[in-house]
Amino acid sequence: MALREILIYPDSRLRKLAEQVEVFDQEISEFVQDMTQTMYEAPGIGLASIQVGIEKSIIVIDVSYTKDNLHVLINPQITEAKGEQVIEEGCLSFPGYFAKIKRSEWIKFSAFDVNGNHYEMEADGLFAVCVQHEIDHLNGKLFTDYLSRLKKDRVKRQFEKAARKQHRDQLVQA
Repeated sequence: MALREILIYPDSRLRKLAEQVEVFDQEISEFVQDMTQTMYEAPGIGLASIQVGIEKSIIVIDVSYTKDNLHVLINPQITEAKGEQVIEEGCLSFPGYFAKIKRSEWIKFSAFDVNGNHYEMEADGLFAVCVQHEIDHLNGKLFTDYLSRLKKDRVKRQFEKAARKQHRDQLVQA
């Protein structure tokens, strides 16, 4: 297993669209292990493959406090959604930034596990939010896309400034 680098906004690769997984092999299994280790180490409760620069439709989620309830969603699709909730969300690709986002309170989704077995599942509360957030990543959508234009522009400027500073710091060290 290996830790993967998590892409930080404004990295343009975060807007890429994920491709469906067609072959469930050892390579996919090892990648899911890497994603899981990366998510736990970050620490986070969800991670989409797009966030580590891989354009495959793969998500790992564990919203448990004990970090022992891992869900692997490959080629996930939301099939039903009901209700509404507003929860403060964060994102590993936006370190330190949080915002209240409106999402469905209850969802039903289908996906494949790491062995290629199809399953359906219902989710509510934080788990439902996390599934929706990570599926958005697979579709090139970021949680900041739900914000007003003013807030979106502020976040964009903040993270672009941080990226420029990091780039300058790297040049000085080189």
